[in-house]
Amino acid sequence: MSRQNVGTDHTGRTRTDRRFGWLFDPKLLTTAMGSLVVITVAGLVQVSFGAYSMTFTQAWSAVFDPNVLLNGQVWNAFLFGGELPEMSRESLIVWNIRLPRVFVGMLVGMNLAVSGAIFQAITRNELASPFILGVSSGAGLMILLTLVVFGGLSAFLPVIAAVGGAVAFLIVYAIAWKNGTSPVRLVLAGVIVGTVFNSLQTALFFFADDIGIVQSAIAWTTGSLTGTDWEQVRLALPWSVVAVLLAVAGSRQCNVLLLGEQTARSLGMSIERVRFALSGVAVLAAAASIAVAGIVGFVGLIVPHVVRNLVGSDYRKVVVGCLFVGPALMVGADVGARLALSPVQIPVGIVTGLVGGPYFLYLMRKRQNMGEI
Repeated sequence: MSRQNVGTDHTGRTRTDRRFGWLFDPKLLTTAMGSLVVITVAGLVQVSFGAYSMTFTQAWSAVFDPNVLLNGQVWNAFLFGGELPEMSRESLIVWNIRLPRVFVGMLVGMNLAVSGAIFQAITRNELASPFILGVSSGAGLMILLTLVVFGGLSAFLPVIAAVGGAVAFLIVYAIAWKNGTSPVRLVLAGVIVGTVFNSLQTALFFFADDIGIVQSAIAWTTGSLTGTDWEQVRLALPWSVVAVLLAVAGSRQCNVLLLGEQTARSLGMSIERVRFALSGVAVLAAAASIAVAGIVGFVGLIVPHVVRNLVGSDYRKVVVGCLFVGPALMVGADVGARLALSPVQIPVGIVTGLVGGPYFLYLMRKRQNMGEI
């Protein structure tokens, strides 16, 4: 039997090697390993400091406590909401309070980075993000509307935020539609919808007569991980897994879209169907993060730029890189948000803005043709 019949080409590589060999790109592996180091160090800091002080040794002993790691009842409580068994004080604080915040930060960073990368691909514009395309403004408007007008529905705030983001993008898509959409029309429609929704958000603040409501609204609209626990992990995890798998599967289509509409059509792609499907994946990813952390700025805009600079423009590598760099940025920023003005905790969105703004300015000054990918 010839080598061709057993699935090899003339170079001796198997079809599997050719299909997944890009995963072993040295730049991608280095990016992933570096990001994991940042997440580990930031996670160590996050679980070691708080109102109940403990040393690094005590914190990591609690993280690797076999009575937690190997206890099915504990994991049933964490992942499905069952009753927690007895645990040591350190393990209870680390596993039930501090680590969930790290996990939520990882999920949020991953989702926002992937969402931004997809939006930038379908619009072929480096400036696209959930902010630019109306998703964040729609979620923010629904959050404020719920807190100010329909306070009784505040228990459903995560779901309402996600629905608001999805509806906003559908409005953007409808405005941009004219015998099909185009990258330019999508961006312009997103700017229009975002501007209108942000104005409505500002107007709603005048109707809030409770300072507590105003503070809660500000926390949601600037992005915050304060008070997150396993409930937020359970809420975000299933949708995050679905969004990530769909994003990885759609990365090839992103590569084709970046070649231009004419080339994509010549290759047999149904552009509108693919663009709408990928938009749905990006909205799902953004909504999953907004539902648990509010509107965290700059992550979806900056991380895809960082990853492209590190691994190249192949969107298979970009999407996978975002799965590591996004969590690293988010967990690192949350450590700063939690400890910078301790005991006061500032919203993590403020830190990502302070980090992302100067970096984006650096990119703008460095590159001559900022805008279209």
